[in-house]
Amino acid sequence: MNFCGQKYLLSTIVLICAAISSSAQTVSPPLSKYGVPVIKEYDMYAATVKADSNKQMIELKSIIPNIVYDLRYATNKNFMRQNMYPGKTNYTYMRLPAARALALVQKDLNERGMGLKIFDAYRPYSVTERFWELVLNEKYVADPKKASGHNRGLAADLTVIYLHNGKELQMPTGFDNFSDTAHHSFMNLPFDALQNRKMLKDVMEKYGFKLFDTEWWHYSWPDEKNYFEAMDIPFADFKNGDKKK
Repeated sequence: MNFCGQKYLLSTIVLICAAISSSAQTVSPPLSKYGVPVIKEYDMYAATVKADSNKQMIELKSIIPNIVYDLRYATNKNFMRQNMYPGKTNYTYMRLPAARALALVQKDLNERGMGLKIFDAYRPYSVTERFWELVLNEKYVADPKKASGHNRGLAADLTVIYLHNGKELQMPTGFDNFSDTAHHSFMNLPFDALQNRKMLKDVMEKYGFKLFDTEWWHYSWPDEKNYFEAMDIPFADFKNGDKKK
């Protein structure tokens, strides 16, 4: 074989190896008992990020330092009346594009003397399964056959606070209220509650989020087709993974 032939053969081998390597990085998550692909291992999640940097999970305070957390599912102050996130979970995550958009929301509100308080963002898929098996009503909890925007790192439960004193603005209800009063269509409310709900809706939609009809506090990033896999990765694994970067 002459030199040109050897060079061509070597190039072909390199291309084949690259293709094999790329194929090996393709993530095929196992299915849950409800038929949803679920990533449970940090390394598998990291492989999806290597293939698409927009799938990176961002700890919200890392890009929005003055955002306030009141992570209800890390306490017993929620409708389950128990801590759903074991351990010292005082941090939360969203996918990179959603986190960046939320930072723009915060900047907009800060210019008006207000800011965001986060009740929940990333939620492990196994928690959604537990919610469903208790409530069995898709108006209020996600059907695990579809998974939740929270499980994909695309949704956040939130409200608005005043920066000068940290108090929440008046809204139609408290968090996790399963009555019609929490619906965006419910209008028999005090004027301030209606105005504040509209203000939150307007600023979230301005930066690309979409509302959820039955929960005034729930907003999601509308790109689920690119984030088909749900995640059931413990918070501590994300935190430890961040430290290794």
